[in-house]
Amino acid sequence: MVIFFAALSALTYGSADFSGGLAAQNNSATSVVAWAHAVGIPVALIAAPLIGSSSVTMGDLLWGIAAGLSGAIGIGILYRGLASGLAAVVSPVAALTGATLPVFFAIITGERPEILTWLGVGLALPAILFLSIEKQNKKDHVLKSLRLGFLAGCGFSGFFILIAQTGDGSGMWPLLVSRMATAPFFFLLTAIQKRKIMLHKVSLGYALIAGTLDLGANIFYLLATRTGFMITAVIISALYPAPTVVLQRIFRGERLSVNRIIGLILAIVGAALIGVGSS
Repeated sequence: MVIFFAALSALTYGSADFSGGLAAQNNSATSVVAWAHAVGIPVALIAAPLIGSSSVTMGDLLWGIAAGLSGAIGIGILYRGLASGLAAVVSPVAALTGATLPVFFAIITGERPEILTWLGVGLALPAILFLSIEKQNKKDHVLKSLRLGFLAGCGFSGFFILIAQTGDGSGMWPLLVSRMATAPFFFLLTAIQKRKIMLHKVSLGYALIAGTLDLGANIFYLLATRTGFMITAVIISALYPAPTVVLQRIFRGERLSVNRIIGLILAIVGAALIGVGSS
């Protein structure tokens, strides 16, 4: 089941990024994230009682808050990097770091997947890199972009690691308190930056879709961590750039670069090996 849930997580993460990108075209990125996270609160309120919560503890809720804030900080740093640095450096470094650090954490804490799973991980990590690479003509700010990309990835990996520490019986309540912490954070950040909080009607619709999908992706990821190795859940979920690339090709007619074609092939083969190794 870990492969099934992790694959659904990657699909919904990628779809959320695509929808969020459409919302952010003519709006502040922080306001888009604020509205996207805000819609996650009522969705989580509906989902939480429906998905087992037999023994939720204060510790589970604190893990959820910490995970949400870590992910929120990662997003904030990523947007800063994209605005002031090289997207061609920031995005792939953030994606790769966000996947790699949880793998090291899982190894340290005792996870030992089969050899086929490791072979799949060996293909999936460069796949994430190839899928995230953007064309960029500027040659300056490389070190700054590397630093910001790494810090953003640390925030993302923090979410992956921290939310996985919640108990199996805590259900979706940690994700609810996570959203309750991050939505006000982004609204406050938008206000501090003196950016417009309200979105246009169409953009708001895209942001709400993105928020709903992102919460769904978090739910699938959490379920994946509770049914198998965190290494498997993280690596498969981190292939989310693949569905984003496909959606951009289908709905926006964007051409697939050689890098992204290579990334898609590596992602498919890597996911297949991880699936076989985890079965």
